[in-house]
Amino acid sequence: MTDRSVTSRACRPDSRPTEILAAALELFAEKGFSATRMEDVAKRAGISKAGVYIYFADKMALLTALVNEMAGANISVAKGLIEGHQGPVAPLLATILTFLGRQFRDTRFPELIKVVISESRAHPDVGRLYLDAVIGQGLPLFEGLIRRGIASGEFREVDAGLAVKSMIAPMLLAAVWKTVLEPLGAEALDIEAYAAQHTALFLKGLAP
Repeated sequence: MTDRSVTSRACRPDSRPTEILAAALELFAEKGFSATRMEDVAKRAGISKAGVYIYFADKMALLTALVNEMAGANISVAKGLIEGHQGPVAPLLATILTFLGRQFRDTRFPELIKVVISESRAHPDVGRLYLDAVIGQGLPLFEGLIRRGIASGEFREVDAGLAVKSMIAPMLLAAVWKTVLEPLGAEALDIEAYAAQHTALFLKGLAP
């Protein structure tokens, strides 16, 4: 008798990279980057180990793809919003923070952040990957927005670099809360409400 799930996967080869990455993220979050083996990823994805190697050379290639697919996509959305925006900056910052809040609520992005935080000391390449691909790309975009608001008089004079770190830091707390503290029994965090309140406080702090 034919296994329907195997047949389904065989008929959908284009979906395999996505299935492999989903399995890898689950395992990286559950077991850690070091403890996860390629054969574990293959088993979780329901394909052969050789099937994984068709698409990804090793675990670092898996993590690189996850960062590019998840975090890189978020940066691309923010960049598109910024490049197409004219007028006051505050509404755009609110839109970006709302978008990030929904990504933290509705996707597995917090698990990726957990992996990066937990593995970067033992595997510095993991941290450098995120630093270059996400932090190094995202923070300058947001700093430019805050400087634009300062130049127009919409925002008071602040250190734009520090302000952006203050803008992003609560979202990192949301990731830690959702992936580390909630499984230990902490109350569930309403991330959308949390992001909305953070946005209001942050923009109030920037006001002249």
